[in-house]
Amino acid sequence: MTSKLKPMMELHFTPTNGPVDEAIEALMDAAGGIVQRAIVREMILSALKAGQENRGRADLKLMNASLKEMRFTTKIFSAYRDKRKVTIFGSARTPPASPAYRMALDLGRKLAAAGYMVITGGGPGIMQAANEGAGPEHSFGVNIRLPFEQKPNPVLENNPRSIFYKYFFNRKVAFVKEAHAVALFPGGFGTLDEAMETLTLVQTGKRDPLPLVLVEPPGEGYWAGWHDFIDSRLLAPGRIDTDDLSLFEIVASVEDAVAHIDRFYRRYHSLRYVNGRCVLRLTAPLSSEQTRGLEAEFDDLLVAGGRIQASTALPEEVDQPEIAHLPRLLVDFDRHRFGRLRQLIDRINGLA
Repeated sequence: MTSKLKPMMELHFTPTNGPVDEAIEALMDAAGGIVQRAIVREMILSALKAGQENRGRADLKLMNASLKEMRFTTKIFSAYRDKRKVTIFGSARTPPASPAYRMALDLGRKLAAAGYMVITGGGPGIMQAANEGAGPEHSFGVNIRLPFEQKPNPVLENNPRSIFYKYFFNRKVAFVKEAHAVALFPGGFGTLDEAMETLTLVQTGKRDPLPLVLVEPPGEGYWAGWHDFIDSRLLAPGRIDTDDLSLFEIVASVEDAVAHIDRFYRRYHSLRYVNGRCVLRLTAPLSSEQTRGLEAEFDDLLVAGGRIQASTALPEEVDQPEIAHLPRLLVDFDRHRFGRLRQLIDRINGLA
């Protein structure tokens, strides 16, 4: 015999829910340790509203599993926020004797030596090679539960930084959200999917700029063939801009891959938008002459009458005190041509 449901109260994200808001506040007080109370309050309300709106189990199970997976992802990665990380993609079917496998192993080793941590899908092939090169102490595994290719590679077995996902979309968020660079080796559908999704996120500004390096053994032609398709089927008909080709780099050596990533962070540190303005945080200041030169060279990516100006940390950045000392460039970016923004960052990194 099912119990009779109480009449449903219409819930709002504004603080107009009376006893429900009071109960949520009391619940957070009882749990303790909640700093971002306004955000957590909305998360609780979202769960309550979902429960009201969905009488079946399937949608609620998906929401529940997604939230739990993302919570656990944040918990695992949060202890390493001060470490730059490189996500490495490539075929799970790459044999250990192949040149690509040896390159991925060497790339993992050189990235770890340069101070980076490595994120892979946690499986065999290129993933295992990169984890093996970096070593378990410098590795993350972001695995997926599949009927095949799901067992963690030996490097990540019993590693506390090995995470398993039920849903591809949560896994893909972790791959890109936590990365400071992405390196891709030849692979199958999954590798190409990750390459195109990363490019799409950066091209549309849904992900801050980052180095995207396409690595292949000399003479293989895998990414060269992919580039031919991009040129003939996307660039030539005007489906992308020439600037968008700046969003990736094809390399045929591990040394070039590491150098490309290092160069991106030579002076550029990070990016944030404050009141619609693009704030570029730098590790070293630019001269007034250099700033004026950038404003003249890149006036095409600015809003009408926009400027590029030197600045210190803005009041709105108070939540990041650890980088408050870094010099800034305030860029009145039109948020349209992100390939051109990447070119601006490259130019800043190239200045003496």
